[in-house]
Amino acid sequence: MTHKRFEIRVRGPLSEDARNALYGLTVVDAPPETIIIGEVVDESHLHGVLALVRLLDLHLISMQEIPD
Repeated sequence: MTHKRFEIRVRGPLSEDARNALYGLTVVDAPPETIIIGEVVDESHLHGVLALVRLLDLHLISMQEIPD
């Protein structure tokens, strides 16, 4: 996997702590969801981002690769 951009949608707004934990990713409010957008360097990095979403107890709605 080369650098790819992903869009991750989670339910509800994010706290300031959650936003800070997602440093390096773009966080966009889109009520009733929040969109997290970022570039991942490899599959391990992608799994790390998803693990962080789980650790923050966010409700994952969807994840998809987006074109550059």
